[in-house]
Amino acid sequence: MSFKIASPARIPILYVILGVLLVISIIPMYFYSSQVEAINRDRLKTNEMLLQNAVTRSLADDLSQHERSLRMMLANLSSAIQVASGGDIGEKNIETPELRALLENFVSSSDEIAYATLLNSEAKGISAGRIAPDAFLQRELERAYAAARDGRVYSGQALVVGEGKSSRTVFLVSSPVMYGQRFLGMIASVVDLQFLIHRLQEVSGGGLTPYVVDAQGRLVASATPEFITGQDMKNLEIVRNFVDSGNKAQLAATKEFTVGDSKNSEEMLGTYSPVTALNWAVVVQKPRREAYRGVYEMQRTARLLALLAVLLSIGVSIFAARRITNPLEVLTESSRAIARGDFSQRVHLWSRTEIGELAETFNTMSEELEHFVEDLKRAADENRALFMGSIQMLAGAVDEKDPYTRGHSDRVTRYSLLIAKEMALPASFMETLQISAQLHDVGKIGIEDQILKKPGALTAEEFEVMKTHTTKGANILRPVTQLAEMLPGIELHHEALDGRGYPYGLQGDQIPLLARVIAVADTFDALTTNRPYQHAHTPEDALKIIQNLAGKRLDPVPVAALMAVYQRGEIKIQRFVIKRPATSPTANTASPTASVSTPATAPAATAPDSSVLERTRV
Repeated sequence: MSFKIASPARIPILYVILGVLLVISIIPMYFYSSQVEAINRDRLKTNEMLLQNAVTRSLADDLSQHERSLRMMLANLSSAIQVASGGDIGEKNIETPELRALLENFVSSSDEIAYATLLNSEAKGISAGRIAPDAFLQRELERAYAAARDGRVYSGQALVVGEGKSSRTVFLVSSPVMYGQRFLGMIASVVDLQFLIHRLQEVSGGGLTPYVVDAQGRLVASATPEFITGQDMKNLEIVRNFVDSGNKAQLAATKEFTVGDSKNSEEMLGTYSPVTALNWAVVVQKPRREAYRGVYEMQRTARLLALLAVLLSIGVSIFAARRITNPLEVLTESSRAIARGDFSQRVHLWSRTEIGELAETFNTMSEELEHFVEDLKRAADENRALFMGSIQMLAGAVDEKDPYTRGHSDRVTRYSLLIAKEMALPASFMETLQISAQLHDVGKIGIEDQILKKPGALTAEEFEVMKTHTTKGANILRPVTQLAEMLPGIELHHEALDGRGYPYGLQGDQIPLLARVIAVADTFDALTTNRPYQHAHTPEDALKIIQNLAGKRLDPVPVAALMAVYQRGEIKIQRFVIKRPATSPTANTASPTASVSTPATAPAATAPDSSVLERTRV
């Protein structure tokens, strides 16, 4: 058993060229754009982080500067109090007009100072300011006084004093009043953080949210009302990082973190800068979609430009590939036309490249092939005409041996072709049928004249000799290889469906279709022509006889085709005069002297028995 290896499918050269052009144009562009995008993305992220760092650092520096200024003012006030009191702010001197004036001038010197108090060592003193201490602020004053007795400065936590629109966010700053190593008392100042809120509001916007927290993570001040002073902010990772660092945080830190739960979360970018003197931190945070908006816009723009560049590259590549492949496609189509036998194709290309030269060479080759093929066709037509003429001459020579069958081979051929055409058989079959029908009786050339030309019916012995004309004809033509396909029609056209035919007694489908078609045509011609042993039947009577034989001796399909062809008038039977030979009435033949037209004088047709048909010399 041999196996045929399937050839791989053809890949159009357009795809190959287009693929190469796209690879050398798009891949480098892709890597270049990816690198540029990555570099710009990192730079934009760094710039955003630097911006947040600068904002928090600036606010932290402002707070530190305010704290230093306030401490300096408190120190100056402490010195002035010592001078004015002579180092004694006891019960007798604490309420002197000089000390009260110093305290009031201190409060009025800055809008940021909302309240100030001077306490002596017995915790008695004087105060001045725009607000009155509430219980929370009073507790802060107590903590500040305790720190002062220990010789420490104190910075309190942020508090809200007042209600409604008059409410203020404040925090307490205090320092001890010392005379040498002796504790005289405490100066405390309540600072209004409105200046800080204004600064936070100035830098807010564009998605940026600034706020300040203390060392415990409680909110000191915010630019937005959504955060409340004193609110615990440790739920935010950026604040938690500051609180966890304790007092060690000295530098700004930037973190990416998530706000919210798993269902409603938002990714943020935040930075904190510590205010060391106050143990506070200035924090800014921004949604990452806003923080990296420039990154995303850059990515979208870069990808859009890359896509446009890719489309442009594809367009240019397709155009360039088409310029190369179109001439090749024209050459391919022309080559296929030549392969189909159309040698009139010419390639019309204007090109000064090797493709143009190939087109000219192709046209020259096509023209020479066209002339060569025309010569071959002419020779083939002549050979076929000679071949068919030889066949017709051979068949005519056979028919001439028997004057009663003159023209029989031509008529059988014509009837066979009409039947095959009605059956819609292919052209190749029709060609084989034409030659086979023309030569179906060629074996009669080997039958003795006394049998072939006998005017009466044949004896059983003579009929056995006559039956050998089928095998004789096949044997005569078998050496001709080109006629091998025609042999079944020559050798088997007398076989019958019921197995009563000759030479082999084949049955049904054992008989080739070629022989079955010729058998119907041969029988029709035998019944419609005069023979020395029978009158010619009318075509109608002949068709009735043939129809009775359908399914017995003859194939019903060719019989039906013959009926259809005749009914359309495609078969014309020539009117002729029957001359009856002078034989004995017992010979089952008509009188040779009767001269009547076929349809007028022929006796009524009846279906002949098989013995008569078997002895019919056709």
